[in-house]
Amino acid sequence: MKKEVLITTPYVTLGQLLKMEDVIASGGQAKWFLREKTVYVNDEPENRRGKKLYDGDVVRVPEVGLFFIKAK
Repeated sequence: MKKEVLITTPYVTLGQLLKMEDVIASGGQAKWFLREKTVYVNDEPENRRGKKLYDGDVVRVPEVGLFFIKAK
């Protein structure tokens, strides 16, 4: 699944993105999810839920999808 994620703020955190896209059920699950699963930001493994994502970043969550960050 490929999806464009529109943001209205200068950035969103990786934890916020996972919650916004229903990859996780609550924000509290972000830490656990990122510890158990490998998530890639711009093809680099990332496990920090506070990682800031800006316009143009690409997030790949294996078995879930590909998310393109786009500023509104």
